[in-house]
Amino acid sequence: MNALISSKLESLPELPGSYQMRDAYGKIIYVGKAKSLKARVRSYFVGSHDEKTTRLVQNVADFTYIVTKTETEAFLIELSLIKEHTPKYNILLMDDKTYPYIEVTDETHPRLQITRRVSKKNKNVYGPFPSAGAARDTLDLLHRLFPLRKCQTMPKKLCLYYHIGQCKGPCVLPVDQTDYVPILAQIKQFFNGNNAEILADLKRRMETHAERLEFEKAQEWKILMEAVRQTTERQQVIFSDQSDRDVFAYHAGSTHLAITALFMRGGRIVFSESKLFALYEDPGDALVDFLAQFYQKQPIPKEVLLPRSIDPQWVADILGDKALFPSRGPKKKLLEMARENAEIYLSNHIDLYLRQEQKATSALDELARLSKVEGVKRIEAFDNSHTMGTNQVSAMVVFVNGQPAKKEYRKYKSVEAVSGDDLGQMKETLYRRYQKMLVEGLKDRPDLIVMDGGLLQVKAAKDVLSSLYLDIPVIGLKKDSFHKTDALIDAYETEVKLDRHHPVYVLLSRIQDEAHRFAITFHRQTQTKNILASILDAIPGIGKATKQKLLERFKTIPAIRDATEAELREVGLTKPQIANLKIALLAETE
Repeated sequence: MNALISSKLESLPELPGSYQMRDAYGKIIYVGKAKSLKARVRSYFVGSHDEKTTRLVQNVADFTYIVTKTETEAFLIELSLIKEHTPKYNILLMDDKTYPYIEVTDETHPRLQITRRVSKKNKNVYGPFPSAGAARDTLDLLHRLFPLRKCQTMPKKLCLYYHIGQCKGPCVLPVDQTDYVPILAQIKQFFNGNNAEILADLKRRMETHAERLEFEKAQEWKILMEAVRQTTERQQVIFSDQSDRDVFAYHAGSTHLAITALFMRGGRIVFSESKLFALYEDPGDALVDFLAQFYQKQPIPKEVLLPRSIDPQWVADILGDKALFPSRGPKKKLLEMARENAEIYLSNHIDLYLRQEQKATSALDELARLSKVEGVKRIEAFDNSHTMGTNQVSAMVVFVNGQPAKKEYRKYKSVEAVSGDDLGQMKETLYRRYQKMLVEGLKDRPDLIVMDGGLLQVKAAKDVLSSLYLDIPVIGLKKDSFHKTDALIDAYETEVKLDRHHPVYVLLSRIQDEAHRFAITFHRQTQTKNILASILDAIPGIGKATKQKLLERFKTIPAIRDATEAELREVGLTKPQIANLKIALLAETE
């Protein structure tokens, strides 16, 4: 224990608050909460500790703290600081994942769609699904079963879906909203597993075609019937109350923690997921931090079942009265099932996790050594994209602890750079990025900036940083004659050859490819939007504001062309504007 920490420990108050452990560079590496700051913080530096606490304390050079009036305030501050600083030793959900759901849209003529944003107002939302692929497979099955409209923007004539019986044709035919009531009820039954009526109807259709010797059509209905059965049989009924609930449990080893979630919908377990984390805190506290981050993105179901080993007070701040801590009965058995799954997951995946963790650590350590910088955690990388000097855009990607932090990515449209001036475009982007960082108080300062280019790009970046009085290490990635990265320009502008078999090369290639992908995607979006905008610019009576409304509502020229007069009126167009629009867009497609 150093002298600074010893002196600060003596003055700690016996009050609730949040504490922040810092490394030798002043970076926050762990955030915690305490009922008594004096007792909790002192416990790290007094007496013997287990392996996980020892590993944390060895990297602590200082600590700071924030006194609060209540433990709840301390918890909220802890969550805020974890989100802002992404401390190395806290549980972090770096993938920022949201699960897909299937939604019946709340429209006059509803349709089915996949969404990751669940509206509390719409009760006809079903899920979650383990992946977009699983959601798409179920959506395809529902489209074949239920005749809801398929088109996002209704056309002016009946489409193929109407003629094959998969849509009621509200684009042309009068369809009353009451016609959808039994369909919505059947969809709800489908997700609750009550498919007897649906299967009976499919069987009747299959037998009818078989009697007519229409064996191919009979086979189609048989395949559809099997698909419904398989979807239903995947989910065994466990609770007759048909309630929605999430179940969380954990299993802790000496250095790592596995958390398993079971997702139950309509009394059935629809799927489960497990995650593995390095463990530096109490496992119960780690689960609370996990839940707080998890439910920032996910809707909270009717019940969340949790082990009794965690503090109900902290959980109440996240889940309110939806958190339950069963001690017996079927719900307790569900918790035990989740805990057993966590134990098995930890046992089966720990070796692979450690190898991947070692590769990431090795790559970051080697990158720091080659770049001649002190430690690398947050990396920001940039790339440009344009088509012969037009639609110039830039993109920034962020990697934290060797993994992409996609919520931190940023897009930039060139405003001042001369057409085709890649260096000027990059200077503009860098200035905007780091000038804004200064305004916001350096809260997301990178440890390293990676330029997708050689010495010229590195010098350009340094010029921009110098003009802002910032000292952030910059490296470049130099390509060979085959346009493949083969060398690194370090912080002192020295060329260093890269070993293509070392994890650091894999990491840099991944960062480079991600920056390129993100920039190209943004460029294509911008180019497409500008093409659409240029077509609309030539139409009399369509001004800038109207053009923007059309693009936001309909996205594409064909969708605008096929929009009904009523839909165009909803956007705010007048009769003359609609007439001009239709004439111009029909001419465009001829």
